[in-house]
Amino acid sequence: MNDRFGRRKSILVADVLFIVGSAVMAAAPVPAVLIIGRVFVGLGVGMASMASPLYISEASPTKVRGALVALNSFLITGGQFLSYLINLAFTKAPGTWRWMLGVAAAPAIIQVVLMFTLPESPRWLFRRGKEEEAKAILRKIYQANEVEEEIQALHDSVAMELKQAESSDNMNIIKLFKTKAVRRGLVAGMGLQIFQQFTGINTVMYYSPTIVQLAGYASNQTALLLSLITSGLNAFGSVVSIYFIDKTGRKKLALLSLCGCVVALTLLTFTFRHTATHSPMISALETVHFNNTCPGFGHAVNANQWDCMMCLKAECGYCASGVSSKSLPGACLISNDATKGMCQKEHRAWYTQGCPSKIGWLAIVGLALYIIFFSPGMGTVPWVVNSEIYPLRYRGVCGGIASTTCWVSNLIVSQSFLTLTVAIGTAWTFMLFGFVALIGIFFVLIFVPETKGVPMEEVEQMLEERAVHLKFWEKASPPQKG
Repeated sequence: MNDRFGRRKSILVADVLFIVGSAVMAAAPVPAVLIIGRVFVGLGVGMASMASPLYISEASPTKVRGALVALNSFLITGGQFLSYLINLAFTKAPGTWRWMLGVAAAPAIIQVVLMFTLPESPRWLFRRGKEEEAKAILRKIYQANEVEEEIQALHDSVAMELKQAESSDNMNIIKLFKTKAVRRGLVAGMGLQIFQQFTGINTVMYYSPTIVQLAGYASNQTALLLSLITSGLNAFGSVVSIYFIDKTGRKKLALLSLCGCVVALTLLTFTFRHTATHSPMISALETVHFNNTCPGFGHAVNANQWDCMMCLKAECGYCASGVSSKSLPGACLISNDATKGMCQKEHRAWYTQGCPSKIGWLAIVGLALYIIFFSPGMGTVPWVVNSEIYPLRYRGVCGGIASTTCWVSNLIVSQSFLTLTVAIGTAWTFMLFGFVALIGIFFVLIFVPETKGVPMEEVEQMLEERAVHLKFWEKASPPQKG
């Protein structure tokens, strides 16, 4: 759709999908209808996630292109933060979740109205032969002393691509990967999207309340409050990215981001490992006191060796000691609302996700560090690079491939996180993410070119000339201008 109908129309279609999906979800009488609404919204997210940065990058001056695509990332993360606050406001309203889901139509309606005041991408117009319309838009974007050079560069780039298109068959996936510049661009673009997801960012965002509880904070309210701080830090990181992306460059920002993620994930690994190996023991006396003993503990031959972690693995709940120190032995009980009420009635903390820990606060520090490092770099760079690295003729389809790679990776990671925490433990799950981030550092060094300040018409030439940068410690030579 991006290539055939234009970037602007694709965004408008995405908006319509958001509006329809939100209305269907808000009015859903049964779960099946709610899922249908989710499908519409999901299609909208998928389309907008690539069409928006692509449109922004093609309608922006080279000097601020990265910053404006980064601004798009900030508005996404800022929107996530705002959604936490909106949902919090609607918790007291009648029909709470209907309002939460239905209000999503409002920004889509606003964008539909505003999109009618904006032009189409000048680069797409050039490719469609609407040169005069494109030139008029470019004259509004670029300064008078730069515009003619930009028009000529774009004209030459499109002319060359059209000539190539005439002398070749219809585009297909095999041909994409046979074209050197496209192949190198896709390796860099898809790779960045894969590492963005497999370093665990959306897992951290989706499950931050659970992670906070795993760190030993029992209260749901505390967990949600700390999650709000997490999403706020994510938005703040995007603001930092807007400032640095066109100053330090995409590659340096991604490398700094991944290095910071490795440090933060190492800290999270240590914290959760310590929590798992130093959890409070189970007291038979404390457990009997409630007369609601966990079946696994009641039938265990080694009950005297049970600790909080073993209790939770048996799918039971842990009621901490009633005294000031939560590290003293507590009770292992059947996990249900009635038992939780009994425990909390005695002013004890109730745990089902994690155990009390003296260093649980370190997990919060690790979580905050992870977001602070991830958001300005790997949170933004993959979208910026994917919006500018492909030749114009292939930009829509390659951007679509990269976006699909992102969401498929997102699906795999988010669906496997809780399963992994059960199978190998939370600590080793974070260590796995840390190893992925470490591999990502070498991937960026070797496969990702620096596109800072490179006019979009010259990116293809740069990819054509650039060999795989195996000797990443040596400075890559800039592309030769023809």
